[in-house]
Formats: sequence, structure tokens, C-alpha cells
Amino acid sequence: MNIKLKNFNRLHYLKNYYKLKKVNTICQVANCPNRYECFTAQTATFLLLGDICTRNCQYCYVTSGRPKEVDHEELNNILTLIDYLQLDYVVLTQVTRDDLSDGGAEYIVKVVNAIRKRKPRIKIELLISDLNGNWQALEKILAVKPDVINHNIEVTRNYFELLRPMGDYNRSLEILSKIKGIKKKSGLMVGFGESLKDIEQTLRDLRKVGVDMITIGQYLQPSQNEVAVQKFYSENEFAQIKAKAYQLGFQFVEAGQLVRSSYRAKAGFYNE
Repeated sequence: MNIKLKNFNRLHYLKNYYKLKKVNTICQVANCPNRYECFTAQTATFLLLGDICTRNCQYCYVTSGRPKEVDHEELNNILTLIDYLQLDYVVLTQVTRDDLSDGGAEYIVKVVNAIRKRKPRIKIELLISDLNGNWQALEKILAVKPDVINHNIEVTRNYFELLRPMGDYNRSLEILSKIKGIKKKSGLMVGFGESLKDIEQTLRDLRKVGVDMITIGQYLQPSQNEVAVQKFYSENEFAQIKAKAYQLGFQFVEAGQLVRSSYRAKAGFYNE
């Protein structure tokens, strides 16, 4: 799949700037196909708690292994970038940290509070892990009332055990069901061999637990180490899936070949 680059100089500058400021973005760490568009628009999704994940999902480009100690300078570096980019909407995500008793929840709360202290009017979207089912940790995150909480279901139920062997489909639904009074969001990738019926059932499952916003994108094999693509969906097929999602009651839907979970996040919050 060819991706057209715009404003290459700006892209190159921001990639180097993030590296210089020692801030990870999921855009770069996960080899996101939209990083070109988002960087040139001065947006990015900041990746908390390092760049090594304790899980081994079969589609993911993020390095799996033993994470390093939490770098507490990361917070100051993120605050610097928020000021530099003049952000009024920020998306924060994390690597899964099963090595931490609370999955990193306390640190995430610290980051949210620091950002709000610096910029009280900023909107914050969190894309969190399943916290290994630690509901007390989830309560810590809910208590700071981020504007949006996203937890990606990622794949349909029938492919979950194969592709996410350390996760659990029902646990992901449960974490979403426990989010109350906050806009909630999820993301789904397609192209692993699932049927349209499988996709619709996952959308129904997400609506049953009150998910308001959904992103649906084409899985693209990031390297030879991840599972191969089984099907490329056409934009017409994505349009059909998007229409079905709206029929099921989602308030905001992004669906397309290059759509990822943080794509047009701000637009989703304002339902534009």
C-alpha cells in the first residue's frame, strides 16, 4: 500500500524532535501508517512507561520483553512537547506493563494531573491496557476523569486467543463496561480472516457495554515477524462496515484502510 508524504521537511523535523526530547510515540514505536499525516499536523500519541511491552500480540510491532524502570523524566519531556506543539487535545497511551502491580495506573494518573496543572483546559484521551484485570487500578484512572478512555478490543472474538494469547476478549469487554460517566472508545483491526458477521458481532458486543466511539482499520503486516494479512478490505467494504456501526448506535465512527485507534481523535471527541 502506497502512502503519500506531505510536508516531508516538517515530518523529518518532528521525528527528530521527539527523539531529542526522549519522548516515545506509539506512532513511531508501532510503525503506524498515519504517522506522516499526524506529525505534519503537529499531533501524536505519546507512549507512556517506555517502549517495551510485556505482552506478545502476534500482529504488533512494539518490542515484547522485559521493560526498563519507569523513566520519571518522561513526564517533564511530555509537558515540554505539549507546550511546544500548543496542544489543546492530547492522546496518551501505554505499553502493557504486567510487571507492575497496578499496570502503571498510578503513573498514568500522575501524568494526567501534571498535564492538567500545566494546561487546565486541555482535553485528555487515554488509551489504556486491560491492566491485567486489576479493577482497583482502573478505579484510580477513572477517578481523575479523563475526557475519553479508549481500550482497544483489537480483533474479533474468534481470533482473539490466537492473536492476543495473553489477553482475554471478555476481560476487555469488562473493563469497558466498568467505565461510567466518561466517553468511551475502542478500536478494531480487520484483515486476519474474520467475516463481516464476526465484525458485526464484535461491534454489537462493544455497544452492549456502552462504547460510544469506534475506529476500524485494515491490519497491515508491519514486518516479516508478525502474522500475514489474510484479506485487504476495499474502501467500499469499509463504508459498509461504517454504516453498520452507525446503525448499531455508535456516535462517532472512523473506518478505512489506514485508520488507527487515535486517528482524528480530537474530531471524535467533538463528534465532528
